[in-house]
Amino acid sequence: MNDIILNVTPSVFGVIAYILISIGYWNIFKKCGVKPYLSFIPIVREYNISLCADKEEDGKNYIILAMIYYVLEVLYTVFKDNVKIVLFLFIFLISAAIALFIYHLRINLGLIKVFGRSKKWIWAFIFCETITVLIFGLSKNFVPTKKVDIVPDKYGVKGLDQDINSIDDGLTVNISEKTSYFYFKKKTLLKDIHMNIKKGHMVLLLGGSGAGKTTFLNAITGYEKAKANITLGDIDVYKDYGKMIYDVGFVPQQDLVRGNDTVTLTLADAAALRLPSNIPLKERSERIDKVLDQFGLTVVKHNLVDKLSGGQKKRVSIAMEFISDPTLFILDEPDSGLDGVVARSLFQKLRAIADEGKIVIVITHTPDRVVDLFDDVIVLIKDKTRTGRLAFYGPVKESYEFFDENTMEGILRKINPKDVGGDGRGEEFVEKYAELMKGKVG
Repeated sequence: MNDIILNVTPSVFGVIAYILISIGYWNIFKKCGVKPYLSFIPIVREYNISLCADKEEDGKNYIILAMIYYVLEVLYTVFKDNVKIVLFLFIFLISAAIALFIYHLRINLGLIKVFGRSKKWIWAFIFCETITVLIFGLSKNFVPTKKVDIVPDKYGVKGLDQDINSIDDGLTVNISEKTSYFYFKKKTLLKDIHMNIKKGHMVLLLGGSGAGKTTFLNAITGYEKAKANITLGDIDVYKDYGKMIYDVGFVPQQDLVRGNDTVTLTLADAAALRLPSNIPLKERSERIDKVLDQFGLTVVKHNLVDKLSGGQKKRVSIAMEFISDPTLFILDEPDSGLDGVVARSLFQKLRAIADEGKIVIVITHTPDRVVDLFDDVIVLIKDKTRTGRLAFYGPVKESYEFFDENTMEGILRKINPKDVGGDGRGEEFVEKYAELMKGKVG
């Protein structure tokens, strides 16, 4: 009987301690604006404590370490009879435990600071955490100086909320929703984005930081699938993704080129990857020569990439993706780091590509210096739920009338949130554009 009591008692005390500390955190969460029931869920609780303590990054690291620690514990149990493995795992377990203690300490120090208390309270957390958490949670004298910034769950902005008909001569985008889970929280990245982009159009993608521009591009190319229907002509981008590999080109902001290769060798490697394997060698060589000429690289085709100017390197990066002659060509800040003259020359080449019957979509942080080269503009905004929404899509001239502005910078200023120096009117234009579209597709 005594053996049973000795074995059961620590477990009972552990359960009681867990319940008590959960009650303390329940009230701390209420005070800080976090959902109280999360205080009873292991791991999730620790992350939300870090939010209350204004130590989110430490909370993320704590969770990762905790998961590693639990895996090591399981492995330790499985290999307990193997001395060498146990010793190896023991070293990592001790290291993980020390790191967990440090991050837990940092989070508690953050909580103490948020509640406006002396750092000496850390000793109470170290030696009697359960009672200390109960005091912080239950005492009316312990009030946080700031609350957690909670993003609303529901959308307050009305959109189009219906798909538009597909077109045969271009790209049709019908994104209902793009979601992702980030540290136990479901995050809606995009919602209710619908448009038709015809071949031969060069389109500017405009939006402030966090508006979902890159996510939008990843969604329409099938790189990150959304709840959506995306078609390029009569091809479904998601269902026929294998066919689309050669028909979509994406140039990231960072140049992905090897500096110790020549320009020709760089394009040859790209052709080997981007062109179908059954293309004859002669045809592949002709395609490389055509792209070299198209981007003004013929004169430097034998030069090492490292020896090129910034503008030439950027053209090599673009040429690598264009080698497959894609119908849809997307570029993320291709003018980054380039001066005005070089940047304009680059955009003129992109304009020429669009004039060949391609669809070219570009993100640039300096739109006004080249806006005359674009046909249309897509304007994305970040709403109060921090979700990317469509505020406008159409000809550049019509965008000026729609937003009552005469520059792209002016449009950005109107749609950007007030906390980043904007007018905070983005949601207003989402609803205005939705009403405009309903009149066209209704």
